[in-house]
Amino acid sequence: MPKSKAVFICSECAHETSKWYGQCPNCGAWNTMSEEIVFAQSSTSAQKKTSSAIKAVNLIDVRTDAEQRYKTGSPELDRVLGGGLVKGSVVLLGGEPGIGKSTILLQTSDYLGAELNVLYVAGEESVSQIKLRANRLNVSTDKLFIINETNTAAVSEYIETVKPDVVIVDSIQTMSLPDIASTPGSITQVRESASCLQRTAKSLNIPIILVGHVNKDGNIAGPKVLEHIVDAILLFEGERNMAYRILRAIKNRFGSTNEIGVFEMTGSGLQDVVNPSLMFISGRPENASGTSIACIMEGTRPILAEVQGLITKSSFGTPRRTATGFDYNRMAMIIAVMEKRAGLFLGDSDSYINVAGGIRIFDTSADLPVALSLASSFKNAVINHDLIAFGEIGLAGEVRSVQFCEKRVTEALRLGFRHCIVPYHNAVSLPAELKRQINIIAVKTIGEAINVIS
Repeated sequence: MPKSKAVFICSECAHETSKWYGQCPNCGAWNTMSEEIVFAQSSTSAQKKTSSAIKAVNLIDVRTDAEQRYKTGSPELDRVLGGGLVKGSVVLLGGEPGIGKSTILLQTSDYLGAELNVLYVAGEESVSQIKLRANRLNVSTDKLFIINETNTAAVSEYIETVKPDVVIVDSIQTMSLPDIASTPGSITQVRESASCLQRTAKSLNIPIILVGHVNKDGNIAGPKVLEHIVDAILLFEGERNMAYRILRAIKNRFGSTNEIGVFEMTGSGLQDVVNPSLMFISGRPENASGTSIACIMEGTRPILAEVQGLITKSSFGTPRRTATGFDYNRMAMIIAVMEKRAGLFLGDSDSYINVAGGIRIFDTSADLPVALSLASSFKNAVINHDLIAFGEIGLAGEVRSVQFCEKRVTEALRLGFRHCIVPYHNAVSLPAELKRQINIIAVKTIGEAINVIS
């Protein structure tokens, strides 16, 4: 029997040490070292592995199928995946409990089951529990097969035997290998189980979708090496008590990581939101100060979002700053620029920013709408209901140009907006035909933009 020993493994970088450290000596992360029991590999087995026959393949001789992707039945999911589920790929789907991971996978299985055999490996629920959810979601395919198994080696052997077209594992944290003396969900078990399933997917050219839990920080639970093993990482965002969900690609070897998918949770499952812009700006308050519309880019898709700002007198010596759906540090920078370059003194006031609809904005073109919403609340000036703005703000108070200006203006025009505040350098390159259909207001500084609304 091989000898065992206790080692300490970092959950961030998988660095192994013989003793515990408060800070990982490799990556510098704190409180990430956990104890694992590993078995030493015999020299005989190691020699067998190194002496196995290796055959190189010339790239010119490699032939690929004409169709390398499976459509999932959801245009939003296909968009995030880069056009569909790639054969032989390993996809990690993460998100908080109850956000809709198992729901969207059952709905995808129903669509794929029309022509393909789908194997659902259930590690958290019984077969009867999955059946109850399938009935609620109206899943009626006869090509969906369910096994209740947590032994990774047995599951891999079963996949090699039956050779399904698509495999779903729910979840990777429940899977374990019997040869490893540690509990399911530990760093070693998650890493080795994912590696075993990855080898199966690549050797049989079968796509495998792994469901992953997230920790309190919102990151995928388990070792960081898990993110390197898989081909794509999809993460559900949104609150469980809200109807809308956003699916974002954190990593994708076969597509862009900038695309997002928008879904609405209904009684019959997750439904694609065909027009996210209209959804995010619906229910806007009329004749109310402190609200503006931003046009952000998520990949190749322009999306309109409502930015709400509130300025109120502070009751304490230190004013409060709160940002929901927007970067807090960038909000503080915008407030500082407004004070220095636009002459608006906000040092004794509480400042709040909220992006309606639960969406998180990472696009720097939202700087200008954030500044306008704060200025509107400060001056108690109502922004026109049919006005939209976008632009990046620099520390000198300049409004810098952004990418895809024409796409943003076209989307605003399509949704009925008639006035658009854009950076000066972007306005110069817009087509004359587009300028005749919508009033383009070119600004160079944040002061000029604030003067437009006041």
